[in-house]
Amino acid sequence: MKEFTAEEIAAATGGELYGITPDTVLCAGVVTDSREVAPGDIYVARTGENHDGLEFAAAAVQAGAALVIAEAVPSVDGEHLPSCVVDDATAALGQLAKANVEALRSSGELTVVAITGSAGKTTVKDLAAALLSTAGETVWPPNSYNNEVGVPLTALRADADTRFLVLEMGARNIGNLAYLTSLVRPDIGVELGVGSAHAGVFGSIENTARAKAELIEALVPGGTAVLNGNDPRVRSMQSVLAEGVDTLFFGSNPDEGVWASNVDIQPSGRTAFDLHLPDHDEPLHIELALLGEHHVTNALAASAIAHLCGVAPKDIATILATSGAASRWRMELIDSPDGVTVLNDAYNANPDSMRAALKTLAAMGAGDADHPPRRTFAVLGEMLELGDESAAAHYEIGHLVVRLNITRTIAVGQGALPIYQAANLEGSWGSEAAWVPTVTEARELLASEVEPGDIVLFKSSRDAGLRYLGDEFAGVSVAQ
Repeated sequence: MKEFTAEEIAAATGGELYGITPDTVLCAGVVTDSREVAPGDIYVARTGENHDGLEFAAAAVQAGAALVIAEAVPSVDGEHLPSCVVDDATAALGQLAKANVEALRSSGELTVVAITGSAGKTTVKDLAAALLSTAGETVWPPNSYNNEVGVPLTALRADADTRFLVLEMGARNIGNLAYLTSLVRPDIGVELGVGSAHAGVFGSIENTARAKAELIEALVPGGTAVLNGNDPRVRSMQSVLAEGVDTLFFGSNPDEGVWASNVDIQPSGRTAFDLHLPDHDEPLHIELALLGEHHVTNALAASAIAHLCGVAPKDIATILATSGAASRWRMELIDSPDGVTVLNDAYNANPDSMRAALKTLAAMGAGDADHPPRRTFAVLGEMLELGDESAAAHYEIGHLVVRLNITRTIAVGQGALPIYQAANLEGSWGSEAAWVPTVTEARELLASEVEPGDIVLFKSSRDAGLRYLGDEFAGVSVAQ
């Protein structure tokens, strides 16, 4: 965060100061968890679902917090703690982030990149951060900090040295992205796709598209919308851009600015392709460090961001070939001590990413002249938030596992039952697919069947819990 006086913070948040002189300068970090306070930090005492942050204000100050932003005056033994009292602590956090970004923009060179889409946000954020870090000081969020708390916290990490601020923005309701972009207006807005992943939340895929379009509607004059040209709903968003905002498409067609050709899944699970960039005559041959064909789209989006920000083509090629998964449970490849290869992709799931993960599993199991065939296990949980399309989407996955010759499919949980039903009807042998109601029973079944040399894919939405089961089989310490 840049330097602010306490008085400036009160003005930005609409708050009133207690226990601190107005000219006190603050420029350290901003946290919402009192356990993360470092000396000089600002502690924002939010009211959450389970705790009132005000209860931890004294502990935060004792740990070194220089200011508490809260909805009431925190006191100890009748003495006010240094505080800024506001009507809504979460809203104040957002307004402070807005003030920080506006001040940095006015005093220096800062490019704000915001990324949204039904799938791939975190991967593109991580790739973009790796690429932009080659060109200047870059700030980006850990994990999936993409809501009304995570986005401001990330924006408040930017300071006078920051050249690029990369933000991941998620939406669960119409208006979410409009709010986030009102705090931090992007110079570059990235739309990855409008899928059925959240149709059950938004009510329809049309509503999902409307919600996602809020991000690029907010682009600053002279900004650029980076749009997935393979998605008709995203392509049509060009019509809502403000005057003076440019467009850069990415996809698989030569009429797009950034595009891929000659896509090929390797037996290693890695995907090779030729990357075409604007104003660069020769394509760059890339073999992604990330596993899965669906990451080609993510790599194209990140490449488009990097191109707009002046990253050299050779640096783009190098980073894409060396940057693996920076966030957990996203096509995470681990060879267990027992000789089992685990593909843990159980953080998010939608029909597109499910198909891509299964195709990668099949390619790795098929082998080639240098790699002998291996048995493949697909442990599949429910794809959540698909609404009325849920049963049909899971049924299609059941057909696909048989067509891909997956050795063994284990569907876990009631929501994944259609996967088993479809696979059982499609398959030639009775042992190709199984269904179990719980993760515990999946664990027991796998323990009795998996052998050294096998490849096991764990794929589901996060709340299905399979990511922890994948950790167990990979020999990774499980921290829930």
